[in-house]
Amino acid sequence: MIQRRQLVALAALAACATAPVHAQSNEIRIAHVYSKTGALEAYGKQTQTGLMMGLEYATGGTMEVNGKKLVVIEKDDQGKPDLGKSLLAAAYSDDKAALAVGPTASGVALAMLPVAEEYKKVLIVEPAVADSITGDKWNKYIFRTGRNSSQDAISNAVAIDKAGVTVATLAQDNAFGRDGVKAFGAALKNAKLAHEEYLPPATTDFTAGAQRLIDKLKDQPGRKIIWIVWAGAGNPFKIVDLDLKRYNIEIATGGNILPA
Repeated sequence: MIQRRQLVALAALAACATAPVHAQSNEIRIAHVYSKTGALEAYGKQTQTGLMMGLEYATGGTMEVNGKKLVVIEKDDQGKPDLGKSLLAAAYSDDKAALAVGPTASGVALAMLPVAEEYKKVLIVEPAVADSITGDKWNKYIFRTGRNSSQDAISNAVAIDKAGVTVATLAQDNAFGRDGVKAFGAALKNAKLAHEEYLPPATTDFTAGAQRLIDKLKDQPGRKIIWIVWAGAGNPFKIVDLDLKRYNIEIATGGNILPA
């Protein structure tokens, strides 16, 4: 998988290096538009580190492709769709970026997709995961190196999809959360999905949302599970403090990176 991603990236860079627009330039400019700050900062930092390491490794430490120097231009979208959209447009038009990488947040990615199409330049989406990025919102200038919501959701659903199981979901009210729950619900074949709870991404107090989940599950027969899909700021797992065991309610979720 890693080798394939490197080949895709190098192929894109090589194509840009031979394009007429860069015939008089000794550089290939790559814009990295990501959440350098904001709720998803931890993920953004991870992606920036990985991008630079990957470019150094793939070029044998030269940071050159076809004799042209790679220049990475960092832009902080702060997790804001409108800002990400304008930064990408500026990268393509003002900075003369040959291609772009990012962003971190799915909502920002969806705002950026039409910009890549407008400027007819490649956007390699990483690590935003909403299915719609390469689904109904996709265009031919969009490539993806990371996973998508369905892959997360299906693997989680398979683990708990048993007859007699009732599930309620807790997710962020954004493209990441809603696409994740949509894919998860579609993957359930035996378990029952009783309730979907969506909260603002900046939520820090999960008490009210948790109580709604408890109310939907507490009288259900059989095994009862709250499935959580969350990224960035806030800690939805604090709901265990509400003594879920009293109602025989369990928590299930996918993995995450340590800083988050």
